[in-house]
Amino acid sequence: MKFSEIPYERLDGDAAAEKFHELIQRQKQAASGEEQFAIHKEYYQLSNHIMTCRELAMIRYDMDMTDAFYEKEREYYDRLEPELKNLDNAYHKVLFESPFRPYMEEKIGKVTFKNMELALRAMDEKLIPLCQEENALTSRYTKLIATAKIPFEGGVYNLSLMRRFMTDSDRSVRRRAWQAVSGYFMGVTDEIDEIFDAMVKNRTEQARKMGYENYIELGYCRMNRNSYGRAEVESFRRQVKEFIVPYVAGLQEERRKRLGVETLSYVDQDMYFAEGNPKPVGAPEEILEAGKRMYAELSPETKEFFDFMMEHGLLDVLGRKTKRQGGYMDYLPEYRFPFIFANFNGTSGDVDVITHECGHAFQGYLMRDEEIREYADITMETAEIHSMAMEYFTEPAMEKFFGARADDYRKMHLEDGISFVPYGCMVDEFQHIIYEKPELTPKERKGVWKDLEREYRPHIDFEGDPFFGEGGWWQRQGHIFQTPFYYIDYCLSTVCALQYKRMMDADYDKAWQSYLKLCRLSAKKFYVPMLQEAGLESPFADGCIRKLCR
Repeated sequence: MKFSEIPYERLDGDAAAEKFHELIQRQKQAASGEEQFAIHKEYYQLSNHIMTCRELAMIRYDMDMTDAFYEKEREYYDRLEPELKNLDNAYHKVLFESPFRPYMEEKIGKVTFKNMELALRAMDEKLIPLCQEENALTSRYTKLIATAKIPFEGGVYNLSLMRRFMTDSDRSVRRRAWQAVSGYFMGVTDEIDEIFDAMVKNRTEQARKMGYENYIELGYCRMNRNSYGRAEVESFRRQVKEFIVPYVAGLQEERRKRLGVETLSYVDQDMYFAEGNPKPVGAPEEILEAGKRMYAELSPETKEFFDFMMEHGLLDVLGRKTKRQGGYMDYLPEYRFPFIFANFNGTSGDVDVITHECGHAFQGYLMRDEEIREYADITMETAEIHSMAMEYFTEPAMEKFFGARADDYRKMHLEDGISFVPYGCMVDEFQHIIYEKPELTPKERKGVWKDLEREYRPHIDFEGDPFFGEGGWWQRQGHIFQTPFYYIDYCLSTVCALQYKRMMDADYDKAWQSYLKLCRLSAKKFYVPMLQEAGLESPFADGCIRKLCR
């Protein structure tokens, strides 16, 4: 069956709730660990059904955010999800407090029980109305960004489709494109401020209802920070400031010379070569076909995976004006389908989809037959290693996409990966400040971002742009709105992916076997022991970042 042929039926919320209540009662009455695990397998069926119904509706809405039917379905799940999450927690609370917990820990893992503890600390019935409001605010922001209509050079484009003009080899075209995007955001910045202000107040109220001083600790629980906390993240950011920020300053100076400009402007932010960035050769269908050949050559496992994705129509990658911006991998457990959503726009980012999102999907494919569903419930700092490392493992095949400019792509990709880390840390520090001081005004929040720009990205000249130059950049970073505190996961995983880059330069086959091992370990172990077993160093370890820079 192809993805397009999957029938959709709205989840019956009342029936799902009734099944939860039944499973909870039976778990309470279970006479042994064996009986509890048998009931737990029924929970898997219920959970898989809920997730499949919800994600199918969400994906189809993202494909066309003007689709009135699926917009209503999204609103339905925005209201229903907190209620089901609360029932899910009630179910897991029985297992968490069960006299047969040792047996269940042996069956589904100690990591699972730590995640249960975090989930119980992150949700309560009294939060349901606030969570529903939070979901509605997130959907409002997402639709506002996805439905942007930006007039440019005789056409009208959304933000994803503007990227090809924002990375044009002609600096004057880039400048006009960035100014057009800035103009769009100037027109909606007050609305975004209103949405985010309501989000901050909402999340802060949720946190205080749960007994926390502010949203930070609640946010960490919701991100399943089961192996580290705020202190480790702050230490990581300090090391980034000490070693990576000055290292990146050197890379930026090299880039400035390559571009032949006196100073690096914000309109040069994504430019690496004076003649223009390398672009993939061929139409989208040819890029997908090149991806198929690449994965066939990489390994038997990747060949089987990508053939499966193509056969079942599990890549929706063409950019469309009414499509949500960005890209992601999702999973439909009842069909055991990974699914990739993206927006091809004629830039090197199209190839990044075939590597990055396929890294996520490949790991999901490897785990699709795992009986213990919790082993596939990876935390995001682990999930992003799978995707970012795949970007490097596929680098030897870049001639398939870029022809004679493959080396240019490899250089750009490595510089971009390293330069990303300070930006990602800036996003993380911004969120910590914002949620620590929820009383800040929208203007003060922009001031916080502007100050952090000077600390993390001092090389950029914003040329007095009224939006980007006045601390507005963060409003285009969807993670800040949709998944608070996610962004540091990209930074941690970049450090791990760069370790793989270093490892594969020395012994590619050894590095690939380590990567397969990491993918299959999935969520069976906690973060640092899992990295150690795969032969990687923890990004938190003293000296890890210093050695990487050297």
